[in-house]
Amino acid sequence: MKQAPINIRNKKAFYEYEIIERLTAGIVLTGTEIKSIRAGQASIKEAYCDFNENGELFVINMYVKEFSHASFFNHEPRNARKLLLNKRELKKWRRKVQDTGMTMVPLQLFINEKGYAKLEIALAKGKKIHDKRHSIKDRDMKRSLDRIQKDFNN
Repeated sequence: MKQAPINIRNKKAFYEYEIIERLTAGIVLTGTEIKSIRAGQASIKEAYCDFNENGELFVINMYVKEFSHASFFNHEPRNARKLLLNKRELKKWRRKVQDTGMTMVPLQLFINEKGYAKLEIALAKGKKIHDKRHSIKDRDMKRSLDRIQKDFNN
C-alpha cells in the first residue's frame, strides 16, 4: 500500500513576502516528529528561520503535532529544529540576511523519495500594502480568466 505524498505548504508566505531565492534543506528530527510529519500533522504557517550564535540555521515556531502512539518520549510541538545546509550556503545566506535586512521563511515541508524530511526555505523581502493589493488583483484576474476559458470550452 503506497502512502500519499506529504507536501505541507506555507501559502501565507507568498502573500506576505516577495520571494528572492529558494533553497532545499534537510531537517533534524526525532522519531516521533518524523512519524507525525508522515501522518501530515504539521504546520509551517507561522514559522521562520534564524541563525544562532554558532552560525547554525534553525526553523523556529514550526508546529509538529505530538505523536498519538508515543510514550513519555514524545517531542515538544513548537521546538526549534536544526536545518542542514553546506557551510558555504550558510555563510552566503547569513551575509544576505544581515546586510540587506531580508528574512528567511519556510515555503514547503515534504518527504523526498528516500524518505527524508526536507524543508524548502526562501530568502524573502516583506511586501508593502500596495504590493499585497496587486497580488490579490492578479489572483482575481486569473480566476476570472480561468472561469471564462472554462465556459468558452464547454
